[in-house]
Amino acid sequence: MVDWGLVEPSAITAALEYASRNQMRLGEALVALGSVSEDDVAKALASQFDLEYRDLERHPIDASAISLIPEDIIRRHFVLPVERRDSHLKVIITDPLDLETLDSLRFRLNVDLECSLAALSKVKAVVQAHFQDQQKDTLDGTISDLTQMGTQMSETLMGADVQSAGRLGMGEEESSAPIVKLVTAIISSAVQSRSSDIHIEPMADRVRVRYRIDGVCLERESIPKRMQNSVISRLKIMSGMDIATKRLPQDGRIKLAVGAEEIDFRVSALPGYHGESLVLRILRPETAQLGIEALGFEPDDHERFERIIRRPNGIFLVTGPTGSGKTTTLYAALNTLNRPDVKIITAEDPVEYNFPGMNQCEVQEEIGRTFPIILRSMLRQAPNIILVGEIRDYEVADVAMAAALTGHLVFSTLHTNDAPSAITRLLDIGIKPFLVSSAVQAIMAQRLIRKICDNCREEYKNPDPKFLKVLGFSEQEVATGRFQHGAGCEKCNNSGYHGRQGIFELCAMNSELRELAFNRAPLSELKRAAKATGMRTLLDDGRRKVVSGVTTPEEVTRVTVQDIEVVESETD
Repeated sequence: MVDWGLVEPSAITAALEYASRNQMRLGEALVALGSVSEDDVAKALASQFDLEYRDLERHPIDASAISLIPEDIIRRHFVLPVERRDSHLKVIITDPLDLETLDSLRFRLNVDLECSLAALSKVKAVVQAHFQDQQKDTLDGTISDLTQMGTQMSETLMGADVQSAGRLGMGEEESSAPIVKLVTAIISSAVQSRSSDIHIEPMADRVRVRYRIDGVCLERESIPKRMQNSVISRLKIMSGMDIATKRLPQDGRIKLAVGAEEIDFRVSALPGYHGESLVLRILRPETAQLGIEALGFEPDDHERFERIIRRPNGIFLVTGPTGSGKTTTLYAALNTLNRPDVKIITAEDPVEYNFPGMNQCEVQEEIGRTFPIILRSMLRQAPNIILVGEIRDYEVADVAMAAALTGHLVFSTLHTNDAPSAITRLLDIGIKPFLVSSAVQAIMAQRLIRKICDNCREEYKNPDPKFLKVLGFSEQEVATGRFQHGAGCEKCNNSGYHGRQGIFELCAMNSELRELAFNRAPLSELKRAAKATGMRTLLDDGRRKVVSGVTTPEEVTRVTVQDIEVVESETD
């Protein structure tokens, strides 16, 4: 790639260090750092191993050929068959060094292989699209079959059969009770469609199932009302809840192999008017392993963030509403700092992802293992870095501040709308002004915005003027700017968006802000001083994402503006 002029030798050196630190290959590190594209790496590997490179977007394969290889191999190893001639099978692979998979294919199919190479993300997209369509048919068919089984089904399906079904894996549904097959189909369909949550919501006449995809809830299908108890009981058994308890909230966890992935589900049950509502949070391992580069920082904010998290002490707060990616950002920071010579201890409620090399402790209030108790014990463990899942009250905040002042680097989250508001929030819950001014090193507010789908990206010729006005675009910028949006395609469920990244408001404390915090200055003064230090607001960062073609004006406005009706009236 250096010979081809795609990357500088200095970028190779930086990627080698990054790959060593994060246990990844050189090509993966180059892509993560943004030095080259995944296609560039695939082309270079194809050249190195004397293989044909295939661009699956320009030269798609025949969907009927996928049946030439067993589904479990395709899902586990992302191998795509192209065609078979006598004893020769042409396949597309993503890793020329995965000799074990190639040997397994030769042995199971009794064929000679002819290999070509493609980018992993494009092979994954083909596999997910193909099997998602099949899964949709399976899910709709399962619901249809169950609907036709009559009113006796709810009582018949439960009993001892569903008790044993709670211990079944995802691959055993074919011989299980129909309700087990239905629940398995719902979970598999959600995972295949990139959902972050599954919502099972009893209504007056049906049970609504919704998937949250890229932060937006989409209604998937409805389950007949008579199946409500069976479906909920099945999920409660799988997650280790008490099925006899229906009037109190419960929490549980499920660990399942879905395709080639081992996925954790965090389950919450909440009693409601029409029955218990269940939410399954899908915890994907790769989400926790995101590098800082993948979060969406602009170059200047990225440099400031890296500098702040490497300080020896103080407290760094990440703020934002639920679902804004705060935990992912903190995990990315800890993953960067996780080295053999650094001791990291976390207090979380609950522990969502497990990291090798970190000491992670889960809050269990029913036995008295609360945040303050864990934090005080942490300090006797001589850590370098502490993560406090959330600052909820004075007691937790006070211990966190004390830890930050005694030589520890503390990371935590707080629920405020913007970065400067975190200072007034800490003062409001009772933290003394001198502690806030001396302990806090930086505060970062963030939101998650949906990215324009690369598959259906096109020029946005007539964006709504009111959204452009909110983002501060001048008439000249509107006239000369080339905005983009997604037209909608099968890959993005016709939404025009695929995937998410962050927008950030990073406020580093300086002498002026510390003095204002010490004197309990009003929020307006704190905001003015923060902007004077170079802080870019969420709206400003979103504006830059619109200009660079990452997202649309409507999406930035949706996640940053509190009251769009006010904006509309002002525009009118």
